[in-house]
Amino acid sequence: MIVAWIKFIHVAAIALWSGGLVALPFLYRQRKGLEGEELHRLHAFTRFFYVGLVSPAAFIAIGSGTALIFLLGVYENWFSAKLLAVVAMTGIHIFSGLVILRLFEAGHAYPAWRFALAVPLTLLTIGAILVLVLGKPRLEWPEAISAFLTPGALSAFFGQLTGGAK
Repeated sequence: MIVAWIKFIHVAAIALWSGGLVALPFLYRQRKGLEGEELHRLHAFTRFFYVGLVSPAAFIAIGSGTALIFLLGVYENWFSAKLLAVVAMTGIHIFSGLVILRLFEAGHAYPAWRFALAVPLTLLTIGAILVLVLGKPRLEWPEAISAFLTPGALSAFFGQLTGGAK
């Protein structure tokens, strides 16, 4: 029963995180031409949305996903590909935070080309995660990558670097 609850929390957090990452560029586009109180309100809402909702959802999604890894022992190639997509989603999340830091300074705006790049890239990343999780496709990695992705490979790799146990 605990696995079902953790999965529920994980899916809910992923949904909030994904929706937030898609919504943020739309908030950024509203910055153009705003000044004074309107700019301050948009800035305050955007920061609250990112810091108070989207970031905690990301933290909960990653934490609950990590718990599920240990509880379910998923070690398949589709799962490794999904983790790479989650890394991309985390990068998008970090980039969004950096945008907020600069966007609300005087004279800045969110260019249309960045919006046209950010939204499809975010949707593509979310879509890739959904396809991998729901489809669980049979993937074959090249031998060098496959050896690195096997359970315990990281320990052996660092053991060789540090002269520790192999």
